[in-house]
Amino acid sequence: MAIMLVAVGLALGSVFGFEAFRARMIQKSIAGLRNPPQTVSTITAGTQRWQDRLEAVGSTRAEKGADLSPQVAGIVKAIHFQSGEEVEQGTLLVELEDADDVAHLHALEATTALAQLNYDRDVRLLKSQSVSQQTADTDLATLKNNQAQVAQQQALVGYKSIRAPFSGRMGIRQVDLGQYIAPGTPIVTLQKLDPIFVDFYVPQQDLAKIGVGQPVIAKVDTYPDETFTGTIMAINSLVNAATRNVQVRATLRNPDEKLLPGMFATVDIDVGTQKDYVTLPKTAIYYNAYGDIAYLIKDAGGDESGQGQKIAHQVFVKTGQTRGDQVAVLDGIKPGDVVVTAGQNKLHNGSPVRINNEVATPFSANPQVSEQ
Repeated sequence: MAIMLVAVGLALGSVFGFEAFRARMIQKSIAGLRNPPQTVSTITAGTQRWQDRLEAVGSTRAEKGADLSPQVAGIVKAIHFQSGEEVEQGTLLVELEDADDVAHLHALEATTALAQLNYDRDVRLLKSQSVSQQTADTDLATLKNNQAQVAQQQALVGYKSIRAPFSGRMGIRQVDLGQYIAPGTPIVTLQKLDPIFVDFYVPQQDLAKIGVGQPVIAKVDTYPDETFTGTIMAINSLVNAATRNVQVRATLRNPDEKLLPGMFATVDIDVGTQKDYVTLPKTAIYYNAYGDIAYLIKDAGGDESGQGQKIAHQVFVKTGQTRGDQVAVLDGIKPGDVVVTAGQNKLHNGSPVRINNEVATPFSANPQVSEQ
C-alpha cells in the first residue's frame, strides 16, 4: 500500500512538474515573440561647420520684358523676325498696311505747304500794310493747325511699324502674314535675359539680416547641378500686412541665358558667421503632430546569452536649417550619440534593437547626382 502511494505521488509530481515547466517555457516563448529586437540602421552624431543662411523661394523675371502689340488696327503686311532670335533695340519687327495713311499724310503735307506759302506772303504784305493783321493771324493759325495734323498723321503712320523697344530675345510669333489685328493684340514677347531678376520674400524678423549688395545664390530644378550667383539690388519699402513678409529683388548673372522669366527658384543668402552644428541625416528625424523626435541607441544590460542588449530611447529634438541630405539639430542630440537613421516606424520607447549598418546610405550636405 505504501509503495502504491509513493508511486502515485511520484506520478502526480512528475505531471505537475512537467506542466509547470511547460507553462514557464510557453510564457518565455510568448514574451520573446511579443517584443523581438527590431533591426535598424544607425549613425553617430557629429558636428559640421555651417554658414548661417536664409533660405527663400521666388520667381525669375526679366530685367526688361514686354508683350509687344500694335497701338492701331491693321492688316499684317510684313514680318521681319524669326521666333526665338536675338534682336537689337529699334529693329523693325512687323509692318501693317499703311497705304491709305501714307496717302492721307501726303495730302496733309501739301495743304500745310500751301498754308506756309500763304502765311509767308502775308508777312511780306503786312510790312506794306497790304493785308490786315487779322488776315495774317488767321493764316498763321491755319498753318499751325495743318502742321499739327501732319504730325498726328505721321505718328499714325509710325504706329503701323512695330519696332523692338529694347535689345533681347524674341518669343514665339503669335500673328501671321495677312492677319487683321486689333489694338492690343499680342504679337510676340520680347525679354532681356542677362542679367535676370529673381523676386523672393523674406519674413520681417529676418529683414535686419539682409541689405542691398549682399550676395545670393539661386538654384532652379531645371539645372540641379548648377548655381547662379548675384546680389540683392532692392528691398521693398513695404511689408505685406497679411503675410508679414517683405519682397526682395536680386540680380543674377545669366550670360548663357539659361534662366528664363517665370522659373521657380530657391535662393540662399549667407548671413552671420560660421557655426558648428550637430548634424544628422534627414531620415533620422521622425516628424509627427507632437513634435520632431529621434531614437537614440542605449545599453540595457546583458541578455540571457550574456551579450549586451540595445534599446531605442525616444527624444524630442529641435531642428534648424538643412543642407542637402543633412539637417542641423539645435537641441536634443549631442555629438557622439548613436541615432537611428532607418527603421523608426517599427520602434517605440524602450524597444530592443539589433543594429545592421552593412548597407549604409551616404548622406551629404552637398549631394551630387551620380551615374551608375
